[in-house]
This record gives sequence, structure tokens and C-alpha cells, in this order.
Amino acid sequence: MLVVAVVAVSSAACSGGGGGVDVSVRGEFGTLPDVSFPDGAPADSFAARTLVAGNGAAARKGDLVVADYVGYRWNGDGRTLLASSYAAGRPGAFPTGRLVPGLTRALVGARPGSRVVARIPPEDGFGAGGDPKHRVGADDTLVYVLDVRAVYSSTAGPHGAAQAPLSEPGLPSVRDAGSGRAPVVKVPRTAPPKSLRVRTLVRGDGAEVREGQLLALHYAGLLWRDGKVFDSSWAAGQPSAVMIGTGQVVRGWDRGLVGQRVGSRVLLVVPPSLGYGSKGLARFGIKGDDTLVFVVDLLGAH
Repeated sequence: MLVVAVVAVSSAACSGGGGGVDVSVRGEFGTLPDVSFPDGAPADSFAARTLVAGNGAAARKGDLVVADYVGYRWNGDGRTLLASSYAAGRPGAFPTGRLVPGLTRALVGARPGSRVVARIPPEDGFGAGGDPKHRVGADDTLVYVLDVRAVYSSTAGPHGAAQAPLSEPGLPSVRDAGSGRAPVVKVPRTAPPKSLRVRTLVRGDGAEVREGQLLALHYAGLLWRDGKVFDSSWAAGQPSAVMIGTGQVVRGWDRGLVGQRVGSRVLLVVPPSLGYGSKGLARFGIKGDDTLVFVVDLLGAH
């Protein structure tokens, strides 16, 4: 709804083929790769190769992977660059298990600090219909080079110094429910505050969040009027990712999360003017006068 660790970086250069991938990739991890394609059409099978091995826990299906990348369309007429995080100036978020099948296959097993190249045929990509929105035809093979910055599992949570339990009159209480589980939030049966309220429940031990960063996070959103959860990454079983401070999320998030530290757990009470406004968001049951309550775990900022 809300858009969708420190890596060990290898300095080794990647060069030469990609094994069965049939493309040549040159350059160091974290820099724009130089990708060369052979003449002719691509093979019609899936292939992937790790060009630089990383460290840390390997990605599993259902994890959120943050990576720099380039993506190409390849067919008998040649290749075309479709997307580049290097050109965009920010990494991409890859929720494994919700991607085209070939991208999930390429990323499962990758570790932070890895450079992976993958050739993805149509049946492991967008299928027989292609994807006109992304300029991919029915016969197009995809080629991705991905530099994995970080991997976030469904059980990732806050890390830092827990603050004293929140017992402030007129604000919700929040109780930790254990690793990988949504915290228990109890909304008081009183009128909501009229202005934004931000409370840090765990002060993270990471860097401060800056405007324009990609945030990896867990979150739950509740309605003040009845305490019901209307959206939750914990319920979805996978961390989410948003751009912060750029107007792509509700203003209460932009105001309340910029300046917090990575690793923090934050309570936000967001009035309608800083949420979804007078129109609300009907598909999530949010009315125009609803005050919203969020608990957000800031897992990483890139």
C-alpha cells in the first residue's frame, strides 16, 4: 500500500563471461557494470551466475532484497536498456516471491555484497503476453546484473536501545510480540490528538534517515476509531520498501521518519491532514476524518 544492515562490499572486478548466461560483465561491485552481448538471439533457457560472492545470510524466497541493477531486453534484433538504478541514483527493492519468477530464482541464495547476472527467458519473465508497460515483448529475454546491498527477512526487527514503555495519556500503547511478529497496539478510547505525534519506542543504533533514501521497513497501520489493522507488512509476511521525504508516502511518514535512526521502532499518530486527507482511502476502509496509527520498524536506509 505504502509505495512496495551494512553490506560487506567486495572490491574485486567482475570480468569475462557469465558462464551459461552468455553475456560479458565488467566492473566492480557497486559501480555501473559494462555489459556486452553476443550477436544473435539469446538462448531460450534460464541461467544465472554469481560473479562476486558476498557475505552474510543468503536471501530466501519471501525476503526483501535491496540491490543496484541494470536490466535489459534482449532478442534477435539486439538489446535495449530498460532500467538502471545507477541512472536513477537509488537502488531498487526486490520482494522475492512477488517478482517475475526468473528474478526470484536469480536472487534466492544471493548474499549481501554479491554481484549476480541472470538471463531470464519469456516463460520465466512476463510470459507470453509480455509487458507493454515495461516495453517487454512476448519473445523478449531479460538480462539483469544485480549488486545486492542488503537482504531483509520477514523476522527482521529493531536493533538499538529500547526506551521506557510508553505510558503517555492519550496515546496508544505498544507491546512487543516477539521476533517476526507485529507488535500489539492498543488504541485508547479517547479523541485522537489533532496534530502529528511521533514517539521513538526503540532508538536505533544505525545512521539517521535522510530525505530521498529507500527505506526497508516493517509496519502496521491501524484506525484510531476502532483500533483495527488496515495494512501490515507483518501480515503480508515480508518487509516493505518506500522512498522517504519525497512525497511518495503520507506526509506524516515523511515528517516523522526523516531524522530517525536505522534500527528504530517508531509510533506515529497521523491526523487526516497528514494522512489521506478528506478523501480517505476507500479500498483500505479509511475515511476522510480518520486518524491513523502506525508502528514502523526502520530496518535499513539506502
